[in-house]
Amino acid sequence: KAGATAGATGENAAVFNAGRADVILGPIGIIMANAMLGEITPAIACAVSSSRAEKILIPATRCAVKVMGLRSASLSTYIAEAVAAVKNLMGDDRERK
Repeated sequence: KAGATAGATGENAAVFNAGRADVILGPIGIIMANAMLGEITPAIACAVSSSRAEKILIPATRCAVKVMGLRSASLSTYIAEAVAAVKNLMGDDRERK
């Protein structure tokens, strides 16, 4: 729906593209080594957290980390808020086309 024409998976793709991204959106675990059942390698966590990209992180209870100060909300609410934040960063240009 967003117009993506290609995609990639795996550690190298994540590490390579984190430095090229303008925005990185995902669960909070993407900045923690070995999170998400081990899917987030130390190299991915380092690349994402070191990236100059704007990072929009969604709290997730499965990361075994409690982020204090958050209100209790559903995952769908957090995702909707994250999408709105990305649209705001982009100036909402895609909605007008």
